Amino acid sequence: MRILSKRQVKELVLYSPQHVARLEKAGQFPKRVHLGPSRVGWVEAEILDWLQKRLDRREAPTRHSS
Repeated sequence: MRILSKRQVKELVLYSPQHVARLEKAGQFPKRVHLGPSRVGWVEAEILDWLQKRLDRREAPTRHSS
């Protein structure tokens, strides 16, 4: 298991730390892991899964109402 830093998460998802925090609070992003009093990280597999779901959604055919 690999834990990603805030900087690494920012590089992967291209969101600011503030936007990541908003998504987390809304339950739309993997939750951070508290590693110490002033250190947090994210589980890499959870971030990659989150990204893959977005890719899958992008590639899924859209349905139009007739």
